[in-house]
Formats: sequence, C-alpha cells, structure tokens
Amino acid sequence: MAATISKQIIHGIYDDEVPLLEACKKLKSAGIKIKDVFTPFPIHGIDPIIGVPRTRLAICAFIYGLTGLGLATLMMWYMMVSDWPTDVGGKPNWAYYFNIPAFIPISFESTVFCAGHGMALTYLLRCMLVPGARAKNPDPRTTNDKFMIYLELNDEQAHKAEALLREAGASEINHKGTITEKLAY
Repeated sequence: MAATISKQIIHGIYDDEVPLLEACKKLKSAGIKIKDVFTPFPIHGIDPIIGVPRTRLAICAFIYGLTGLGLATLMMWYMMVSDWPTDVGGKPNWAYYFNIPAFIPISFESTVFCAGHGMALTYLLRCMLVPGARAKNPDPRTTNDKFMIYLELNDEQAHKAEALLREAGASEINHKGTITEKLAY
C-alpha cells in the first residue's frame, strides 16, 4: 500500500543577506525545515542556521595528500635505491633513509599536487559540475543580486512559512507549484 504526499514549493526572495538570515532563524525556530538557500556570495554563519552538516572534504584532502606522499616515496625509493643507485658527492644511496633530507621537497610537492588535483575533481563530481549538467539554481537572479530561501512544505506549513517570510521582509514570495512524493509502507 502506498500513500502520496504533495508539497508546495515556495521561494522567498530577499534583497539583502541580513533579512534572509533573520528569516532563516524565524523559520527554524517555528519548526519549518529549509530545503536550501541560494545567494550570490557565501554568507558566514548560515550553515548551522539552515542545518547544513559540517563538510568531510578535509578528510578527502588528507587522504589525497597521503596518497601523493606515498607515491612520491615509492617513486624516489625505486629510482634512487632500487633501479639506479648512484654515489653523488659521497652520499651513498644504499638505503632510502640515507637520503630523506634530499627527498623532502619532492615529497612536499607531490603531496600538494595530489591533494590539489584530487580536491578539484572531488568538488566537480560532488557538485555535479560535469559537461552537460543542468544548473540546480531555480532563480538565475540569485547569481547576481537576490537572495532566496527554497522551501518544500505541506499546506498547513506553507501558510505559516509565508507569513514568516513576509514578516522578515521578503521582497517576493513565489509559489512554484507542487511536487508529489510516494511513500511506501
């Protein structure tokens, strides 16, 4: 047996970030879940207000850096110790640990290279910024000078949210239709 729920899509448009922050605080305190916020520039402190969890991208960067360090170490060991050991300036290459100070710049550069490129690819894939992807931004004005709160609410929450958006100084409140979700039991 499956039930369907219909939700209204509401866009609250603001001209400035301060009233947007106040509206987000009022909506959260009223128990209304904010689906997303679109702004032309990052707003400091908005993530905890709208319930965005802390990012785990730093863990990815650390793993990519360790991968680069490991690859550099393996490359240097193979080239300088295993494949073609040479005695340069009286410094023997019979073991890796004899030459660690000389390998520090290569290790650092490889770590930064792999972390930087890995993070760029992770960002592009995570945000779906691949060739042919469509923009997820519902109102193109938010890339220039407008701030928008995106809500998906049921009918009784929609009236309450609309009143709160008006009270917080929204310049526009747009109803963009409804979406229907099927719930399976």
